[in-house]
Amino acid sequence: MSRASLLRLRLGSLLLASSAVTASVGNAQTPAPAAGWARAGTQGDYVVRDFTFRSGERLPELRLHYTTLGTPQRDASGIVRNAVMVLHGTGGTGRSFMSATYAGELFAPGKLLDSAKYFIVLPDGIGHGGSSKPSDGLHARFPKYTYDDMVAAQHRLLTEHLHVNHLRLLMGTSMGCMHGWVWGYTYPQFMDGLAPLACVPGPIVGRNRMIRTMAMDAIRNDPAWKDGEYTSAPPGLRAAQMMLFIMSSAPLVQHAQGPTREKADSVIRAYLDGRMATTDANDFLYQFNASRDYDPSPQLSRITAPALYMNSADDEVNPPELGVAERYAAMMPRTKFILLPITPDTRGHGTHTVPKVWGGYLSDFLAALPQR
Repeated sequence: MSRASLLRLRLGSLLLASSAVTASVGNAQTPAPAAGWARAGTQGDYVVRDFTFRSGERLPELRLHYTTLGTPQRDASGIVRNAVMVLHGTGGTGRSFMSATYAGELFAPGKLLDSAKYFIVLPDGIGHGGSSKPSDGLHARFPKYTYDDMVAAQHRLLTEHLHVNHLRLLMGTSMGCMHGWVWGYTYPQFMDGLAPLACVPGPIVGRNRMIRTMAMDAIRNDPAWKDGEYTSAPPGLRAAQMMLFIMSSAPLVQHAQGPTREKADSVIRAYLDGRMATTDANDFLYQFNASRDYDPSPQLSRITAPALYMNSADDEVNPPELGVAERYAAMMPRTKFILLPITPDTRGHGTHTVPKVWGGYLSDFLAALPQR
């Protein structure tokens, strides 16, 4: 078969597999929930009283929204042995995982993390979804949270409200991947295993930081932002979304979605219109600014849990040519790093929410985890 024929075949596969572009950098290419999964799970809220942030700022009430599936099971000593927590990406929510392509592949009957066997916890991070966030009313006066604050809140949700004192597995995508490393050194004995997808356990620098800075500056430097007191979305938010779209997908996927000039224009305009209708500028700023001091690299020796760490070769956020993922992984003897090759099923950064690509690795990892 000729090279041109192979390319046409590959693009055809991508067109068949690709779904609507409806997500942020942390959840690129996440499809809309299927009808059944959209109703699945138990949703709830936990209000933490007088929550103190690392900055010293406080909220009298911090609301933490979550979704759970299944029932926790305890051993004879009262330790929960079947809990799995999955942490979402920047701009996402726990419900981002309730799609047929994610929940249907992992949590459904007979699947790897069957919710009849596992207790699945899907929290909304601070500043996201149904949890407390700037758009609730404080706007730019909302406490300037960091990843450390988000992880501390997740720990309190588990231990104080859901009464989960141990995790069989902690998974995370993009921002949730970074949270996984913070969990690994902050609460090293809390989980049997870690499965971080699509990030680097080191500071956000280079192209990644540049894109984030440009996106945040596009909002802050827009006169219509009005120091966070806007009455309609500042146009700078649209410019910020443009940069994140390019960063969070992949050239082959985008080419398949827009094989003609007209289709390409239609896809990107529909994406931006959709994002503008659902994204608050202050929430966006806080979500991306939360990574400003993220750098687990000095703490990696404290991560003792086995880890399955996966990035995708077509990830524009974490380009494989930098070699940094391998370097950091080598500093953690119990971490196995896998660079997923580009296939018709990978979605750039969004490969983190396509279990059909990496589910086999996760199955082997779970099987190898010590039973307690």
